[in-house]
Amino acid sequence: MKLRNYSPSDCEHLAALFYETVHSLNAKDYTREQLDCWASGNVNLLEWNASFLDHWTVVAVEKNKIVGFGDLAPSGYLDRLFVHKDYQRRGIASAICNHLESFAKETVMTHASITARPFFEHRGYKGIRKQAALRQGVSIPYFIMELTVQQKEGTRYDQRNRPRYYFPPAESPSRFTRGPADSPGPVGHPGRP
Repeated sequence: MKLRNYSPSDCEHLAALFYETVHSLNAKDYTREQLDCWASGNVNLLEWNASFLDHWTVVAVEKNKIVGFGDLAPSGYLDRLFVHKDYQRRGIASAICNHLESFAKETVMTHASITARPFFEHRGYKGIRKQAALRQGVSIPYFIMELTVQQKEGTRYDQRNRPRYYFPPAESPSRFTRGPADSPGPVGHPGRP
């Protein structure tokens, strides 16, 4: 498995991986109605692409197949983290998180699904509170979670650098500040449109 930078040509593949992952892995914790409202299959690719370009976005590839992806906003908000259903429990999500968390200045905040919560707890994230996204009148529960990261000398975090123009190599570590509490977005999270 190899991590690489996001390219706009990846967007449609990532949207499909998002849909398939939500509808397969999260089915044990959410109803069919909740899954359909969370991941309808109608992602606005222009908005997603703009978001990926404004964030640090990494794509996991194995044998020329996209098997996972994640993105971190400059605020330290881990927006999306998804791994293909057939590539679970192989360290892909951990590798993506390790890479993205190294950009954070102080904390990483995410909205974790019921399904993803144990993964984040294992990584040291603390639950702040349980919430629910309301989509098409359907309540979809998730957890706001936060990780405090340790800043080290010589890290890759630099507020002057915007992700659209700068994506440092994976070898150097770092961090961010907490993202907005009202920005719904997944890591297996149902709140993202």
